Amino acid sequence: MSASVKDLLDAYNPTAPLAEASTIPSSWYTDKRIFDLEQQTVFANSWQVAARLDQLTNPGNYVTTEIADEPVVIVRGSDDTLRGFFNVCRHHAAAVMTEREGHANQMRCPYHGWTYSLEGELKGTPEFSEVCGFDRAENGLLPIQIGVWEKWVLASLSGQDRSLNDSNVELVSFLGNDCIEQFQKLELANLHWFERRSYVLNCNWKVFVDNYLDGGYHVPHLHKGLDSVLDYSQYTIENGERFCLQSSPMVTGDRVEVNTSRKGERALYYWLYPNFMMNFYEGVLDTNLVRPITIERTEVVFDFYFTDVSENARERNLASVNVGDRIQQEDLDICESVQRGLNSRAYDAGRLSVRREAGEHLFHRLLHADLTTGC
Repeated sequence: MSASVKDLLDAYNPTAPLAEASTIPSSWYTDKRIFDLEQQTVFANSWQVAARLDQLTNPGNYVTTEIADEPVVIVRGSDDTLRGFFNVCRHHAAAVMTEREGHANQMRCPYHGWTYSLEGELKGTPEFSEVCGFDRAENGLLPIQIGVWEKWVLASLSGQDRSLNDSNVELVSFLGNDCIEQFQKLELANLHWFERRSYVLNCNWKVFVDNYLDGGYHVPHLHKGLDSVLDYSQYTIENGERFCLQSSPMVTGDRVEVNTSRKGERALYYWLYPNFMMNFYEGVLDTNLVRPITIERTEVVFDFYFTDVSENARERNLASVNVGDRIQQEDLDICESVQRGLNSRAYDAGRLSVRREAGEHLFHRLLHADLTTGC
């Protein structure tokens, strides 16, 4: 008889100190019941990056995405206010907005032509005049909670009908003041979006996060180019309440193999629970949004930012993007190898490096806390 979900969760000990801790069990990466529970708890109840703020500068700008397998649309209204809605028509459930992003004066469902204002109010219902007891005011798009932080719009499915100001307060509470203060010092307003690249990996989403959070453990072995610009011996790991900062001094000299656009005194690698990463160098920022597709299929969305995005800087910026692409390809191969191993009867869990894997330990404990709320 197969183990229950509770049994699978109980197989992990979140109270073990790092020196005694093991990873979460392999079943958490391979059992669809765990994946479904993550959608209901981890992703439905956390704040998720839904859009870049620069995509929503003018009234009528919108972005669509999926959060916890739910279709979502973020739109700037005619009153210049940002709002989020479930992207589901109240008539027969079709997606109202079907493009990834764009501009519209109203939101019109392509199925039967039901039309909504940019504020989510139902305005048009073709051939509905003879329907009895129908209240148009009660059939607007259902709202979701959104907040603005630095360069991003984040959304939460767990709250509705809150003002943007109230939502921002809740978002700050989720991120934590220590995280907010650290990012204020980075002056991200000086960075501008340049390009997006997406990668689909044949692995569970947590495999990619684990790989990111191993404290540079894999860098000397897997990323020879990146290793050439990092002082691996001085690599540090700092955990906050819901974030981890990995940091390393940058080096120069004959051993440097990667493009010199990755430079500065220190490289900063931030992870925000559960699935958003920011890689910060001098004048360069890469973000990674990890989006679960299935139990063994994951999309990672990379956005690249630079201080100078003019045509004169294009060649240099593309060289930096290509460095990120090279690193990602190396990670893609190893993550897929790990997923195959997680399906093997030869593996259940592994021990963690005290020196390197404190971030992974934090991730697994936060994950356990969320999952157990739904079981």
